[in-house]
Amino acid sequence: MGRVSNAKERLLEVAFQLIWNESYGAVSVDHICTQAGVKKGSFYHFFASKSELAVAAYEYHWQCKRPLYDEIFSAQHSPLARLQNWCDTIYRLQKENFDETGRVLGCPYSSVGCELSTQDEEIRKKSDEIFERGCRYVETTIADALREGLIKVADAQEAAQVIHSCVLGMMMHAKVKNDPEVLKPLAPTLMKLLGARQMEPV
Repeated sequence: MGRVSNAKERLLEVAFQLIWNESYGAVSVDHICTQAGVKKGSFYHFFASKSELAVAAYEYHWQCKRPLYDEIFSAQHSPLARLQNWCDTIYRLQKENFDETGRVLGCPYSSVGCELSTQDEEIRKKSDEIFERGCRYVETTIADALREGLIKVADAQEAAQVIHSCVLGMMMHAKVKNDPEVLKPLAPTLMKLLGARQMEPV
């Protein structure tokens, strides 16, 4: 059973990385199986289609990433420090990807969601679901900052949607320009949008 479980995990990891690096349309089941070292028959033992694998792979990636989000947005950190840590982490990870691949990969969820939003409803729904999870972290942080009088916004939920959309937009801009430095001013931009009293040291 250990080998079977490991094969499924390899398929999930490889599928996510290949789709993020290339695109959903550019990656075939054969390519995924070859890179994962898994026979095609085994692939269909786990997944009925590439679409089903993609949905599972993106959920798997989110669950692996969630502890990082929990740490960044921990209430042990002040609200503005959480936002700054989030921005710093986004820049760092995108810069690391750029240094490794020569390309800014952007947000994996928005990339596949935009590519397939009119073609595959299950992938669209999974992308939207993960967006909402991320936005809830931001909303809680903004609500805390508002309660402490650190920012000037009327509504935490509305502000979180704006902030989250701004971050996704800047990541898309960095991807199109293929320049991670586009993300360098992310934190100051968010602080201005929120009317933050001051930039906090991390």
